[in-house]
Amino acid sequence: MQETKCDIRIQVATSYIDDQSEPGADHYVFAYTITISNSGNVAAQLISRHWIITDANGKIQEVDGDGVVGEQPYLNPGEEFRYSSGAILETPVGAMQGIYRMEADGGITFDAPIAPFTLAVPGLLN
Repeated sequence: MQETKCDIRIQVATSYIDDQSEPGADHYVFAYTITISNSGNVAAQLISRHWIITDANGKIQEVDGDGVVGEQPYLNPGEEFRYSSGAILETPVGAMQGIYRMEADGGITFDAPIAPFTLAVPGLLN
């Protein structure tokens, strides 16, 4: 009998939204695109999210909610779900990390970690 394996992988791409940002007013807008892939052998649904967003001043915002962008995607093995969202910081550099709470077929819940990633105005970091 094959072992049940829950394996959710998360990739992140970020961008700075210059035309919506106002650096003089400490208002920096970033977009991010997340790709969630089910590399396991059991289907799973994204139930909720928890984000920790930290700016360069150490200010922390925590965001909790059901699903992502109004959806609770169900991923069969080999499937992926991609969405875009955004964050607003008071500094030109910050970081995000978090977890997706997943529920596998059979009712097992588990956390899929979202590794820390940087939000930065282009050219600011080398």
